Amino acid sequence: MRYPAAMRLSDCHAIADFRRLAKRRLPWPVFDYIDGGADDEATLARNTAAFASADLVPNVLAGVAEIDTSVTILGRRSALPLILSPTALQRVFHWQGERAVARAAEKFGLWCGISSLATVSIEEIGALISSPKLFQLYVHKDKGLNAALIQRARAAKFDALALTVDSIVSGNRQRCARSGFTSPPRLTPSSALSYAIKPRWALDYLLREKFRLPNLDSHTTQGTGEPITIANYFNQVLDPTLTWQTAEQIRQDWGGPFVLKGIMSVADARRAVEIGADAIMVSNHGGRQLDGSRAPFDALPEIADAVGGQIEIIADGGIRRGTHILKSLAAGATCTSGGRLYLYALAAAGQPGVERALGLLKAEVERGMRLMGAKTVADLTRDQLRWR
Repeated sequence: MRYPAAMRLSDCHAIADFRRLAKRRLPWPVFDYIDGGADDEATLARNTAAFASADLVPNVLAGVAEIDTSVTILGRRSALPLILSPTALQRVFHWQGERAVARAAEKFGLWCGISSLATVSIEEIGALISSPKLFQLYVHKDKGLNAALIQRARAAKFDALALTVDSIVSGNRQRCARSGFTSPPRLTPSSALSYAIKPRWALDYLLREKFRLPNLDSHTTQGTGEPITIANYFNQVLDPTLTWQTAEQIRQDWGGPFVLKGIMSVADARRAVEIGADAIMVSNHGGRQLDGSRAPFDALPEIADAVGGQIEIIADGGIRRGTHILKSLAAGATCTSGGRLYLYALAAAGQPGVERALGLLKAEVERGMRLMGAKTVADLTRDQLRWR
């Protein structure tokens, strides 16, 4: 496949194109932070490859001139069955960061999430958009920080809280180890040239507002003022004693719609129902934690068979096409979510990039539903999937 030497946003027609443009525009340590996974990256690759293991079975003559792509997620309507997953450090990828993603989500009528490690504050995002918002919580050893994050998200009128449960220690992210990537980014002998030959990125990073992690910097300097690798942040600052009892207490402290992010087994899905969670994200953290684990799409049918109808199921990871969304819904998901699908676009072109990526996915979902003979999301069932 040929691409122009001077690739532009208008040359992007699929998520893979945004990835190529992002790679051209970012220093390689920053690109590898977005793009990489754990160990041999087998799970990272499988997250997307898994969708090829199932074929869609279309129904024809269904009268699909008018279709409805919307779905209700945690009590709020979403125009597409897609959440923009919370991801960290977004202003490192493009100076607009979480602001661009939140505005694009609101324009398309979608849920979006922000991370505990966001580069824009909970309060600013809460005031910036009225569309549905999810706050992602990492449980820190500092209990005061955990309580403050929950309180701030509640005060900023976030609609749901997602507790990440698969990151009590860091995965072995070897690309980051090789590049020396830290938060904030720091020049190393091996990476200095990469930053120097990307002057647009470097000038934006150096001359625009100072990098910080405003949800954390009142409690810690690690990762916000003091450079630290992501692996060391997870291993030094997050709480490895996290248990089901902790999760249940956080659900009670939060008092609103509550999601467990990182569920990959039937047993854990059933336990999530037992503690009163409203939703689970079937997720392996984008292949960045336990390499050799299953893809979310592989785990989805058995989890849906076990707890479908008792709890909302969000299929998170590997989505690059509208047909991946349709397959997930047919396999039993309430909706889907993804991070790289918009991060590549953010890195490539800021808010216009995210909007173009979402527009392409929206068109793919609409086209796919018509070709499947589905007037609504509920029309997509297991009968329309065949595993190879």
